[in-house]
Amino acid sequence: MPEPDRQAAPDSRPLRVLVDLNRCQAYAQCCYAAPAHFTIEGREALFYDPAPLAEARADIERARISCPVQAIRVEDPERGVL
Repeated sequence: MPEPDRQAAPDSRPLRVLVDLNRCQAYAQCCYAAPAHFTIEGREALFYDPAPLAEARADIERARISCPVQAIRVEDPERGVL
């Protein structure tokens, strides 16, 4: 018997994180706010998780708000652009 079609729970769908690397000045405030999702390698190379689970919304939002140059954009499938 086939399994019923189940939709993913709202908090299991990933967010979409975009960082404007032309605007980013490597202040690393996002790394302090959400170290599991943002890291600085070397002097200025930012690495980040472009599709964290929605469960990480609070950390990602804290990182977005902490960016002094507002280089982080977050899209939530449930709420739109944050």
